[in-house]
Amino acid sequence: MDYQVHFAPLQGYTDAIYREVHAAVFGGVTAYYTPFVRLEKEGFRNKELRDIVPERNREVPLVPQLIAATPDEFRRIAALFREQGYRQADINMGCPFPMQARLHRGSGILPYKEEREALLNTVNEFPDMKFSVKLRLGWQCADESLALLPCINSLPLTYVTLHPRLGIQQYKGTIDKEGFARFYKECKHPLFYNGDLNSLEDIHQVTDAYPLLKGIMLGRGLLSHPWLATEYVTGSKMDDSVKKAKLISFHEMLSERYRACLEGGDHQILAKLKTLWDYLLPDAEKRLRKKVLKSNNLVTYQLAVKELL
Repeated sequence: MDYQVHFAPLQGYTDAIYREVHAAVFGGVTAYYTPFVRLEKEGFRNKELRDIVPERNREVPLVPQLIAATPDEFRRIAALFREQGYRQADINMGCPFPMQARLHRGSGILPYKEEREALLNTVNEFPDMKFSVKLRLGWQCADESLALLPCINSLPLTYVTLHPRLGIQQYKGTIDKEGFARFYKECKHPLFYNGDLNSLEDIHQVTDAYPLLKGIMLGRGLLSHPWLATEYVTGSKMDDSVKKAKLISFHEMLSERYRACLEGGDHQILAKLKTLWDYLLPDAEKRLRKKVLKSNNLVTYQLAVKELL
């Protein structure tokens, strides 16, 4: 069976430039997601509006993602997507960050039966759009997602993505394989697996265990090893020399694109590029990674990256 590979959104990392450059250099991804768009008291954030404009996203298969606590928030964000020309969107019910969860957004809405079902049922108000849902097993217990499953199964969703952790775990602790298996058996929509997929071996363990999956969603694993999707799709590991050449091209293209669009000068460009190394090549020599992260200007940064690569 051919599985799809989706690239999970991560705030501060997978912006429009990153998505486009990754698609151009590494590829292997069926769908990229925007970091979630939220509605604040003053309206939409300019940063998020800029990230979803179609002109900046023509080169990648993009799905905008929304996060909301109420049907009204959902309506306003979905209407924004529709105005921008999108006819597909993803509903975030998995974000574990406390600042969103305490507002009953992301996985923070999962303990509240009436709220979570009212939010999801809003998809019926947008018959001209397709929706998917990304969620966790729950905020405090895995039964929360299972209790929501009848509602999920009743809706015209294109697919569901499940991360088998609780919101209170954030990204720590072990995944709950039993919880995922229970959801997998009862979910009537195409299902994607997300969570702790950092190698081909990790992916194959999941796809072997759950043969009815529609695909997988990679997040931190793909930020760390940006060739992983292509390796999985092609069925073979990328040659080290090819990998090195692609990494150099990847970094050069990102540097050029960020330099062209960031208006805060070298300091802002350097800060943005250094965020790549929060995840990229975690197994690289620590001494060389440290030189990259401690560089205080673009010249020393580029020299440190050249040495590392």
